[in-house]
Amino acid sequence: MILYILYQTLRGMILFILWYVVLMNGVSLLQMVSALFITPIYIKKARRQRNRHIGAAEYMIPVSILVPAHNEELTILDSIKSMLNLNYMNYEIIVINDGSDDKTLETVINAFGLHKIIYPLRERLATKKIRGIYYNPDMPRLHLIDKENGGKSDALNAGINLSRYPYILSLDADTLMEGDALLRIAMAFIQDKYTIAVGGMIRVANGCRINDGRITSVGLPDKFWALLQTIEYFRSFMVGRIGWNSFNSLCIISGAFAAFQKDAVLSVGGYTTGTVGEDMDLVIKLHRSMYSRHYKYKVSFLPDPVCWTQVPDNLSTLHTQRRRWQIGLIDVLMRNRDMFFNRKYGVLGMLAMPYYHLFELVSPVIELLGYILIPVAWFFGFLSLEAMILFFTATIIFGIITSLGSLVVEEFTNTEFINAGEAVKLSFLSIFENFFYRQLTVIFRLLGIFSYRKYKSAWGNMKRQKFNKTAK
Repeated sequence: MILYILYQTLRGMILFILWYVVLMNGVSLLQMVSALFITPIYIKKARRQRNRHIGAAEYMIPVSILVPAHNEELTILDSIKSMLNLNYMNYEIIVINDGSDDKTLETVINAFGLHKIIYPLRERLATKKIRGIYYNPDMPRLHLIDKENGGKSDALNAGINLSRYPYILSLDADTLMEGDALLRIAMAFIQDKYTIAVGGMIRVANGCRINDGRITSVGLPDKFWALLQTIEYFRSFMVGRIGWNSFNSLCIISGAFAAFQKDAVLSVGGYTTGTVGEDMDLVIKLHRSMYSRHYKYKVSFLPDPVCWTQVPDNLSTLHTQRRRWQIGLIDVLMRNRDMFFNRKYGVLGMLAMPYYHLFELVSPVIELLGYILIPVAWFFGFLSLEAMILFFTATIIFGIITSLGSLVVEEFTNTEFINAGEAVKLSFLSIFENFFYRQLTVIFRLLGIFSYRKYKSAWGNMKRQKFNKTAK
């Protein structure tokens, strides 16, 4: 009797894992197919608008770019230079040195000739102590805040306090903006007055050549781990986010490149401190606020505006990053668990939030169990060969198709980014990653679940390196 119960329990668990994985990967496949139809329509419309000719117009909305920086001395100058080179008129740059213990502060001050000034600061959001504000009248766009360490959220809140303009854009200190990126982001707010948040495409900068903050040549990373993430970024941005964007149910806008209507951000208390998922947390807070007030609003993802960021090129840093991402996801979902299958929040509550709970939060546990239990069950005769083939088709074949599809979607946005040789290389890697890299990231995410309580407020050390320089 006991053996029979154990057998039925194991059988039920295996069948659950099997159909869970089929459903999860089937949803990803559907998202990829929808992206194949949606992206070309958006790109065609965007190019007809000839945004370049509007970039210098005085009537473009003014934007404050906020750049939190903690120990970013290796990348901060190129990042600032890329912002100073934008094809845009009405914007300011606010760099927030968040208690760095390297030479980030001195590097920025010396490079741009900044001096400490007395500047009125309206403290609409509580932050750690401000130690000084720096400015050079010959560079009127640039301000530098020096403050005690309080984390990325606290630094962004300090930037909001100093900002003068009604729209803000958060940008990581290891990212570079394309010349027209801010223009395209701004156009989203102009074209739809109900837009309160916009995210853009992020590409991998490892392998690109940089000169004074400008990308002079684009290339694939030469290090293995960074190269694999190139494909992953395509799949994450071009497939996952475009799908939810269609239903105005986007839950994540990457904090590395995200724009917001400032009044909307202030109305929800700014960025939440004490969490490593501050980007997702802010987006969810905005959704909740708009629904509770019955306001019409829009949160958008645009595949066209691009910024370039460094990704981990070693296994240790990759593990730290993925663990942090999973911890941030858990923290935000736990804070907003009342939205799970809540009709009050429409598609967001009935589809998006359940998706993130069921397929993003717990999938590492179920997927890893599947990799272990399914072959074992087949070996001992508990599972048919057809069922095992179905499992690996859903995990491996669907994954390959989704990865390859994301490369096709990427071609719609920028045909100059990937040449024929690189496309072939990425196509082979799209196949290879599903037999190794995907399983590795599942383990990293699982470790994030197990270490949630220990690291839920810890950002972790992310090792930076200088951008690849163009030979002079």
